[in-house]
Amino acid sequence: MKKITISVINDLATDQRVYRTCSLLIEMGFSITLIGRKLPNSLPINRPYKTKRFKFIINKGPLFYLAYNIRLFFYLLFTHQDILWANDLDTLLANSLISWIKNKPLIYDSHELFTETAEVYNRKLVKKIWEVVEKIGIRHVDTFITVNESIANIYKNKYNKPIYVVRNLPIKMKNHVYKPLKLKKNDGKYLIIMQGSGINIDRGYEEAVLAMKYIDNAILYIIGSGDVIDQLKSLAIKENLTDKVVFVPKLPYLEMMKYTTSADLGLSLDKPICLNYLYSLPNKLFDYIQANIPIIASDLPEIRKIIEKYEIGIVIDNIDPKKIAETIKRILKDKEVYEKMKENLKIAADELVWEKEKEILKIVLQSYM
Repeated sequence: MKKITISVINDLATDQRVYRTCSLLIEMGFSITLIGRKLPNSLPINRPYKTKRFKFIINKGPLFYLAYNIRLFFYLLFTHQDILWANDLDTLLANSLISWIKNKPLIYDSHELFTETAEVYNRKLVKKIWEVVEKIGIRHVDTFITVNESIANIYKNKYNKPIYVVRNLPIKMKNHVYKPLKLKKNDGKYLIIMQGSGINIDRGYEEAVLAMKYIDNAILYIIGSGDVIDQLKSLAIKENLTDKVVFVPKLPYLEMMKYTTSADLGLSLDKPICLNYLYSLPNKLFDYIQANIPIIASDLPEIRKIIEKYEIGIVIDNIDPKKIAETIKRILKDKEVYEKMKENLKIAADELVWEKEKEILKIVLQSYM
């Protein structure tokens, strides 16, 4: 039985892509160890395979990334593995060095355009450092995987390597038991949801909150964690919107989906301020599809392809609070269009599932069996 050591820099608890990947590897007969980190507020995890979460005093900034890769390097150096698997650029350096030292194959799964993220793209020195890390690391990559065609094309042009696209699709909902929560108030208000593990600046959350100023018959639930949660709460208080905007901290996936399945509309409003946002294909888009709720989304190419192909929502070209509010009211008012979207969502939910997407990954992994 071949052993794969998989590393990721998050706390493992809510990363559904890594969870599904590990489940497939176990299904295929691999032995795996999953490495992440433990934060003060990390949720507990219970997996049918070995997990290890490093603890750090510092959990952000250059010193953290350096400390993580040093610790990961020595862990990998003194443990056995037949195959290395790095998730994202922030784990690639340690993995690539071990791949070179031990002469072990390295699989790299890039979940985003790391050097073009909002936190990196406009910081010249930081971006340059990560570009060097990427260039060095990818020399040792044997199999390169990413999340959508747009990002794959960028990497193909940059590194002249074959790239496999495995989208981050959810497990089909009928395979789970969800009990929608009774969130709607007795006065029949609609429920709008906006969820995410990275509730950060320029992802449309501020505009979504402000849009509620112009809507009287709905409540917005924001679910998840991120850098701007406190600012959003202050904004809701400042604008007297605390009765219209509800904040729910990050939850285990199945618990979160109880909220999602209770909603009437889902929002995905990332702004194309950087290439990573421009070419993103957010997890929440597919969660909304599984929950059978129409979607209002910003005009990003990968999102537009999905929404227009299946006719399951509306793409807006202007992330403005009034525009968002007008679109919400238009969808909820036109019952015929709304019900048609819900019918189309059933088709999309049958097709856009991990049970089908994982077959691509299975083919990629056959050479490592």
